[in-house]
Amino acid sequence: MVAVKTNERPGTRAVARYVRVSASKAREVLDLIRGESYGRAAEIAAFSERAVSDVIAKCLDSAVANAENNDGISAEELYVSACYADEGPTLKRWRPRARGRATRINKRTCHITIIVTRYDEAALEDLRKREEARGRAGSSTQAAEARRQRVERSRAAAEEAGNDHDHEDDAENTSADEVVEAAVDEPVADEPTADEVVEIDEVIADEVVEAAVDEPVADEITEETDADQSADDTQKEAN
Repeated sequence: MVAVKTNERPGTRAVARYVRVSASKAREVLDLIRGESYGRAAEIAAFSERAVSDVIAKCLDSAVANAENNDGISAEELYVSACYADEGPTLKRWRPRARGRATRINKRTCHITIIVTRYDEAALEDLRKREEARGRAGSSTQAAEARRQRVERSRAAAEEAGNDHDHEDDAENTSADEVVEAAVDEPVADEPTADEVVEIDEVIADEVVEAAVDEPVADEITEETDADQSADDTQKEAN
């Protein structure tokens, strides 16, 4: 029997890289879903108390989506053929301790890989018989339908957000166009031409000259003041 390398195993895979959890903690959940059908593995990840189970559930859904879109395999016919967690880079941190000492904190990361494969015909026939005997849809069918509904809801929300953004852009563009049109339609005051400016300057100059002519001269004001003073002195002597 020819050995198959880990990264060359057949099936459709999905990888979650740089997950902020240690590989040993992720392996505890991966050991539970290995070899299970898609529906059963989704249930285990959903009801697991481990925090990493949320990441594993998303990775499992991604692998199933890759199988449906890329390989054309229905989700009801898939099972987890392989799953493993490799160690990622470790983040080094330090914690202060007594007497000026420091101890190192290792924040582990890991890369989670899940591979799903289609059941063979005999296994599929057995699954269909068991579902018919129970009289209800199997866990894989329910999980696949739930995932499709989630995908439809997320796509509808994305489309709605995109439409709202387009409406906002249209409203902003319409407001800008209205402002431009209002600025264009606003009547502009007629500016005086060069000849009119020259005529206005000449009129102002003539007015300044007339005002200067009408003002009394300093010498005339001085003579009038001296005459008034002499008249006052004569009247005082007569008295």
